[in-house]
Amino acid sequence: MVNSRERGQDAELACCKYLQQQGLTLLARNYHSRRGELDLVMQDHNTVVFVEVRYRANDAYGGALASITGSKQNKLRMTAEQFLQQETRLKNGRFDVVAMTGKVQNNGSTHYSFEWIKNAF
Repeated sequence: MVNSRERGQDAELACCKYLQQQGLTLLARNYHSRRGELDLVMQDHNTVVFVEVRYRANDAYGGALASITGSKQNKLRMTAEQFLQQETRLKNGRFDVVAMTGKVQNNGSTHYSFEWIKNAF
């Protein structure tokens, strides 16, 4: 049986692959600072994309997007500012959210559906 942490890591990896297929380049995964964590940091041409990955098995509790509160957005902004201070060559940034749902297949693998919201906040 897969625990929620493993499921979250699997979902982040699937999201990363999905965004790479869309033309983005991975800069960092699970970037940590004292202010918070960024799930994925990617580059889309000249723009740094801070990606918040939200996985939900279903929408019973408001869905993935409803779980990103104002407080969470502020933590993401502060962490992104710190990332940009360290990576001074990168100037433009945006916050995207990828909301995911997953269905376990008969072979045990998970088929994910993606809803990619650019400039989410």
